[in-house]
Amino acid sequence: MTDKQTYSSISLFSGAGGMDVGFARAGFQSKVVCEVDKDACGTLSANLSLIGHKSNIINPSDILSIDYETLPKEVNVIFGGPPCQGFSVAGKMNPDDSRSQLIFKFLDCVNHVKPLGFVCENVKALAISKRWENVRSALFDEVMQDYTSTIILLNSMEYGVPQARERMFFIGIRKDIFSGDANELHLKLQKNLTQYRKLPISIGRLIQNFGKAGSKVNPITCTAKIMYAKNPVLRRSPYAGMLFNGAGRPLSVDKYSSTLPASMGGNKTPIVDEDEIFNAKPSFVEKYHEKLRKGGKPREGQAPSRLRRLTITECKAIQTFPEKFQFLGGKSSIYRQIGNAVPCELAFAVAGAYLKTVNNS
Repeated sequence: MTDKQTYSSISLFSGAGGMDVGFARAGFQSKVVCEVDKDACGTLSANLSLIGHKSNIINPSDILSIDYETLPKEVNVIFGGPPCQGFSVAGKMNPDDSRSQLIFKFLDCVNHVKPLGFVCENVKALAISKRWENVRSALFDEVMQDYTSTIILLNSMEYGVPQARERMFFIGIRKDIFSGDANELHLKLQKNLTQYRKLPISIGRLIQNFGKAGSKVNPITCTAKIMYAKNPVLRRSPYAGMLFNGAGRPLSVDKYSSTLPASMGGNKTPIVDEDEIFNAKPSFVEKYHEKLRKGGKPREGQAPSRLRRLTITECKAIQTFPEKFQFLGGKSSIYRQIGNAVPCELAFAVAGAYLKTVNNS
């Protein structure tokens, strides 16, 4: 492999294409894109040049129905993010969840095609939880014959993403390409990742770039009301606990977003303070939090209109999708696609570090 060529890839569990955008920017062109969700396939088909795919349309396809014999050989990487709900602390962490087994279908594909390497994304819990210790061992065992592999934990905000989103990447390189052991692979990948580290802009700055919600550029798309919690859950930080009903917590405009969930679109959509962002007024959330901490009585009813939920445009930017990237589907579907995606800038960093590691093996 040389830096002048285009690199071939297979994309599995592609979702809306967050990983695909990052790998395309790093020089990869996908020969196969596999995604079962109809709306996500519509989104992928609307952004073929941005995801690095030359097909005219991407139709829904299930990895369980893939005929491995039809897949291209001699590809440079297989990448993807198998469903994580079975492993996530936000879910039930059910070891019998059928979705938890799909990561092994990803590795079945790897073992059949035998690409130069693979990059498999999933939630942090799969990398660190004792509950999943046997699963981690099984993952390494599945590919140990042909691949040297390692797990790397990354926080997207360290790679230009205005979001504190921690994810694990299970990365392997074929043994005839990389002669070192797992520890050497881990260190090399970490070293190659350093060139992609950069600070993101704050949530306040990001929103200022679009203007107030309700404009043509930044339409209001989440209408879920923000209601005061009758029994607030207080934490040291105003941006933790629960000051308002629902799981959509307020965001500090001077910092970064918490992880955008796939369940956005209703009262799980994060909250921002427009007066703080555009009129430089003191934070309403911080003042209310301080009042409660001092023993003040909780408010009732609906929060003031200066507080509102993130728009689709803002969520898309927080996930670092390109400005020209188009999402297809209904509002709930689009919020879900965005929340499920791997941030594009993080994917670009991982793809670049992978490529450099393979090239310098």
